[in-house]
Amino acid sequence: QVQLVESGGGLVQAGGSLRLSCAASGRTFSSYAMGWFRQAPGKEREFVATISWSGGSLYYADSVKGRFTISRDNAKNTVYLQMNSLKSEDTAVYYCAARSAAVAAIGVYEYDYWGQGTQVTVSS
Repeated sequence: QVQLVESGGGLVQAGGSLRLSCAASGRTFSSYAMGWFRQAPGKEREFVATISWSGGSLYYADSVKGRFTISRDNAKNTVYLQMNSLKSEDTAVYYCAARSAAVAAIGVYEYDYWGQGTQVTVSS
């Protein structure tokens, strides 16, 4: 069982930056691929970024490529999402997720554990 707790969300002006953190419980964190997803009001949850267990494979949604960076620190059981050049369309609840596999994945249904989410609001 893995428990995930996100933090770092908030209100920021367009063009600004935020860094989200996701702290995971459990001693097997390093064996899980991790992902970030987001869900805006009235929309389905969508993929943002994913990272393999080693950090060697990274994938991003086209909408965030070049602006967001996913990383992980296995010694701290934490995954991060650095978000730069934020836009109003980035406003959403951001969720951290873990999958019981080492390989990164982009599908919502490929993940086994989810955090409670953290709100990111970008004002224009």
